[in-house]
Amino acid sequence: MSRFLFALIRTSRAAGLCLLLAMPQSALAEKALLVLGDSISAAYGMSLEQGWVSLLAAQLRSSHPDYTVVNASISGETTGGGLRRLPDLLAQHRPRVVVLELGGNDGLRGHPPARIRSNLLRMAELAEDSGATVLLLPMEIPPNYGKRYTAAFRESFAAVAQQTDARLGPFILDGIATDAALMQDDGIHPTAAAQPLMLDNIIASLLEIL
Repeated sequence: MSRFLFALIRTSRAAGLCLLLAMPQSALAEKALLVLGDSISAAYGMSLEQGWVSLLAAQLRSSHPDYTVVNASISGETTGGGLRRLPDLLAQHRPRVVVLELGGNDGLRGHPPARIRSNLLRMAELAEDSGATVLLLPMEIPPNYGKRYTAAFRESFAAVAQQTDARLGPFILDGIATDAALMQDDGIHPTAAAQPLMLDNIIASLLEIL
């Protein structure tokens, strides 16, 4: 092989590698899983690597290497904020699966359940229209908000699942929210030790979709 030809091949390979490394992760992956949530999914009070979404990404790298996990969660996010951001996220990542973990902040702020339900419904519809399968994670609020409000809040998630093709997942903080040892001092956010348990609560529902 001539030196010129060898150099040409070596240069071409290097250029191809640079192009590959320059591509965004979502473009390299065949499928994307988008998590749109609030502080529960944004690893509030700890590093992102400790959060349940990062633990999910690590697990899927072994079991489903064709998937990449995109965490678009923001602490303090509401269903209204999620609805405003979702169209751009869908256009950018074109996810196969969308996990909606929103509503808790709406409930804590006393937002009308009808508005919460409407926002969740619209997000599920937008995701499904884009070709994604939706996993809707229900939230719970403290009983001191009153029996009527807490019941209407809880029923909002089931109502959205019934009106769409969204899968209704389990409460991600089941067995955690009532255990002070697994909650931070504010009584609202789970600790780092709780993150694997949170993933355990929902992983079966996710794997059914994947």
